[in-house]
Amino acid sequence: MGKIIAFANQKGGVGKTTSAVNIAAALGMQGKKVLLVDCDPQGNTTSSVGVSRKVPQTIYDLFIERAKTADAILHTEFKNLDLIPANSSLNGAEFELVDAERREKRLKDALKPIKELYDYIIIDCPPSLGILTVNTLVAAVGVVIPMQCEFLSLEGLSQLIMTIRQIKQRWNPDIDITGILLTMYNGRLNLTLEVVDELKKYYANKLFRTPVARSVRLTEAPGFGKPIVYFDRWSKGAIAYMEIAKELSERI
Repeated sequence: MGKIIAFANQKGGVGKTTSAVNIAAALGMQGKKVLLVDCDPQGNTTSSVGVSRKVPQTIYDLFIERAKTADAILHTEFKNLDLIPANSSLNGAEFELVDAERREKRLKDALKPIKELYDYIIIDCPPSLGILTVNTLVAAVGVVIPMQCEFLSLEGLSQLIMTIRQIKQRWNPDIDITGILLTMYNGRLNLTLEVVDELKKYYANKLFRTPVARSVRLTEAPGFGKPIVYFDRWSKGAIAYMEIAKELSERI
């Protein structure tokens, strides 16, 4: 049965979508059957795997229970990788779910019928701690937290961990932090090394062994609708994400 993993960070621009897309693609390349779920109204995960945002059914239709989950799943051109897309229509879900029954469990309910079809279900959360992110955390058994090596990111990490603990107490006792993933890494900067040292004090066992360095090729790949492991297989970014995917499969 598929292990549901949320990629979450309420701070934008930390490589969350890049990490979700590329780890999902790397797992697929390594022989795992993967479903990538776009839960961000920006739809960047969707376009990053070459799928148009103009599709008949999206994750929004599942949140408002207007479609069957199987009908919203699209096959991508990439090995073992399927997608539930998103577009700007998802912006309305925040308001439409305010008074809805089981509003925190809509995504969990939607994924239940298809979990057994996949090894991993990777969910890209929006950069917020609203009802969409709460839904992903209620559905997930693991959380990957991509973060930059900045002190403000440390403050955001504490807030996210507090939210995960609240979700664990109220709705999902099975959830845990799978790992903290360092992105846009530059080991030559003193600030980077100071933040890493601080993380090791409190979260040493949660840090992924391989950080993701800044890379032009990583930023170019989404424009071509391809994960980095297909866009430039031997680039530093592709090699890093392949290693991280292997470590992820060891952890969960």
